Amino acid sequence: MTTNKPHCEPENKPKYQSFILLFALSSVIGGFLEWFHLPAALLLGPMIAAIIITIRGARLKLYRPFFLLAQGSLGVMIASHLPLNLYTEVAKDWPVFLLGTLSTVVASSFLGWLLSRTGLLPGTTAIWGSSPGAAGAMTLMCEAYGADIRLVAMMQYLRVACCVVAASVVAHIYNVSSTSNHAASNWLLVSSWQGFGLTLLLIGIASYIGVKLRLPGGPLLISIALGVLLKATGLLTIVLPTWYLTISYGILGWGIGFRFSPEVVRHAAKVFPYVLGSILALLFLNGCFAVLLVYFADIDPLTAFLATSPGGADSVAIIAAATNADVAFVMTMQILRFLLVLIIGPLLARWLSAKRPNETAL
Repeated sequence: MTTNKPHCEPENKPKYQSFILLFALSSVIGGFLEWFHLPAALLLGPMIAAIIITIRGARLKLYRPFFLLAQGSLGVMIASHLPLNLYTEVAKDWPVFLLGTLSTVVASSFLGWLLSRTGLLPGTTAIWGSSPGAAGAMTLMCEAYGADIRLVAMMQYLRVACCVVAASVVAHIYNVSSTSNHAASNWLLVSSWQGFGLTLLLIGIASYIGVKLRLPGGPLLISIALGVLLKATGLLTIVLPTWYLTISYGILGWGIGFRFSPEVVRHAAKVFPYVLGSILALLFLNGCFAVLLVYFADIDPLTAFLATSPGGADSVAIIAAATNADVAFVMTMQILRFLLVLIIGPLLARWLSAKRPNETAL
């Protein structure tokens, strides 16, 4: 009697062997990318390795608290780069932030609407899958609005992966003072063990609060807020050693890569070219918006591209922090769009799909 096992999954292969392979592959790919001084190599390497492992059938899962703590660690890292006069800067340049945020949302919504007109995707799937930012939140909420959660997950995380690669390439082209060499020479350095311990405590508390509040991206957002608050009051000096950030980046990369399961890939195979084309079109449009920021707002090209990138805020933050980009400007734009998508995303999806016929699921 035969059993229905995925044909690509190795027989009787212990999971610890798959994790060893994942770690080795992550190190090799990450090291290779780091050799070429590619920004976010320590995120890209694990992400690519996780995609390869999962597509080949290894059913690995990331322990959720690790991923949440990695998000919290990234939030605190972002807070350490944000200036204390952030809100003053936003108030001063609010037209730039408003137009930059709305441009990405409008472009992605238009492309999602066009994709939905083809009838290749069921219900509101195309619109939810095209929503920029808040990938995890959009994936979790979409099913209640008639979308196929598997296809939305594929679209969201494929876009994140494409954005990470595109942003890394742009950063490699325009970056003139990457911090990777400096970081490598101080890889094991911990400037203050007491400060590091207090920073870890902040990460744990902020991540816990973010989860309890059921806020999408809660660990990231709460960590940023508490980190900025404690830094402003002088109660905490944030200490994040390079080796600790490397581990956090690797966990985030695995968390993204594990989303590309064989089932999702097989289910999405026939619509993949259309989805990829939509993502590339969105990247092109955002590149055009970035050019406008460069010429009319006097923003440097790298900062402008990262700020308008429709990928995940966490991966963009890693790239911005590893380069000479304006982290404060990039993260302010990313967080504003994140909040805007969370607020208007469900309303926009219902409005754009209000007159659509009911298709059958793929």
